Amino acid sequence: MQNFYKNKKILITGSSGFVGSWLSTALYEMGASLYGISLKPNTSPSLFKLLNLENKINQKYIDICEFNKLDSAIKEICPDIVFHLAAQPLVRESYERTIETFNTNVIGTLNVLESCKNLGTNINFICITTDKCYENNEFGERFVESDPMGGKDPYSASKACTEILTKSHALSFNSLKLCTARAGNIIGGGDWAKDRIVTDIVESIEHKRDIVLRSPNAIRPWQHVIDVVNGYLKLAIYNSDKKDIFDSFNFGPQEENEIDVETLTNKFISNWNSCDSNIVIDNNENLPESKILRLDSSKANHILDWEPLMDIDTTIKETAVWYENFFLNKDIYKFTIEQINKYL
Repeated sequence: MQNFYKNKKILITGSSGFVGSWLSTALYEMGASLYGISLKPNTSPSLFKLLNLENKINQKYIDICEFNKLDSAIKEICPDIVFHLAAQPLVRESYERTIETFNTNVIGTLNVLESCKNLGTNINFICITTDKCYENNEFGERFVESDPMGGKDPYSASKACTEILTKSHALSFNSLKLCTARAGNIIGGGDWAKDRIVTDIVESIEHKRDIVLRSPNAIRPWQHVIDVVNGYLKLAIYNSDKKDIFDSFNFGPQEENEIDVETLTNKFISNWNSCDSNIVIDNNENLPESKILRLDSSKANHILDWEPLMDIDTTIKETAVWYENFFLNKDIYKFTIEQINKYL
């Protein structure tokens, strides 16, 4: 894998985000020539800043909805590979910032696609969407890549639109090597985005507050960010010489990782050295979200030779220990690299 990525010119949109920071770190250690386009980090702490990535990659802070600025930057970079992660990624936020969510996730994606198309270099383009892009009837069946797109909340609908847009672009122009990637609920060290369960748990423990759960019975396909990054990296290698105009892949965890929010929280607490927080169930009426999500990743297993490396206990343990090292003021870049190297 390292031989493939070494010295490749790689653009990561959304580089300053949680997954973008982990992906950037892995590729930086492989010797890739890295470029990032994103908004400035919007959390404090910020994983991007903690890992000092601004000084390790060629970073530009650009809103992907601003086509002219984006187009100029992509022309200057002229990348070999694009990992498109830039998005408004939060379900609850999409109810409050609906227009912005669709503008960023749909029109922003189109802007990136068009800028790359205009280069005429047949760029290897991996578009990251989500498991929430599927039409979910809450039956609990595992989604396969051929299942219908849909979305009841604005975020999910915007990602379904992104999938349709990306496939349409591939079939209409055949100017890029295009694949979409649909991962489950990603956890790992360094995520401080609001409304994320691990963020809520960690901040509650540190501030000795109760851990309030909105949807304790919601089942999600939890997986560690390293498993997902590994999938994205294998997908781009496959995509570099595939024959199909367009393809999509699910990247989900082991079946045992499909647990509810309350079980995840209890497991996380058991991996923390000292926790004085109690779990409290929020019985208020909350904005609607999917009750159950499951992914079938057999296609990625058969074609990409990808499979999740971490079971649920390892996923949670590796996440908890990252935060504990952070609060102990350990060298967090070194520790992050150690976690990556352990699995990749």
